[in-house]
Amino acid sequence: MTTAPAPAAALVCALAKPKAFFDRIRPLFLGGTINAAQLAGIQCKLDAFGTAGAPLAYVAYGLGTSFWETGQKMQPVREIGRGKGKAYGRPGRNGAQIPYGRGDVQLTWDDNYERADDELGLKGSLIANYDRALETEISARIMVRGMLEGWFTGKKLSSYLPTSGFASAADFRQARRIINGTDRAEEIATIAGTFQNALADGGWARLVPPPRA
Repeated sequence: MTTAPAPAAALVCALAKPKAFFDRIRPLFLGGTINAAQLAGIQCKLDAFGTAGAPLAYVAYGLGTSFWETGQKMQPVREIGRGKGKAYGRPGRNGAQIPYGRGDVQLTWDDNYERADDELGLKGSLIANYDRALETEISARIMVRGMLEGWFTGKKLSSYLPTSGFASAADFRQARRIINGTDRAEEIATIAGTFQNALADGGWARLVPPPRA
């Protein structure tokens, strides 16, 4: 897997106090330690959400989702079993490639790989090589755009979470429908709540106030 380069677009939101954020989330991780790969993955997702100008609750739920789906790695992973026994676990439209789950949010199906390639302007490189969804930056962009725009289930972050202030535990439970129905909704809501508190400690906010209407 590759680490993330600096984001191409200017950040709209960011942490004012990164140390406070990382101090708050460290107990979530095994042994209370965040390794270099986890740090790179977290920062890449913060950059992707920051470029999108995402509010605090959105970022918290994205980070909580990645934490769960990647088994704390905070880096894109392959689906366990690689789709064996599932309809998407066979070669599809794009040669011998199997569109099993890859990335922070386990992107599946040919249609979703093709959409991500088009939306992110990857010029066919993801269609030609589904493993590009395992690259840290591309995976983060898929997760952020997909959750913001409802690529995965038709539901999006704005369907459940507030655009300012804190989301409730119930809000976070409902937000699981963006990815996968209500599977593990309670566990992920709890994790997202910790990330939300950490982002607040870290001063997640817009770098420049939005223009007046």
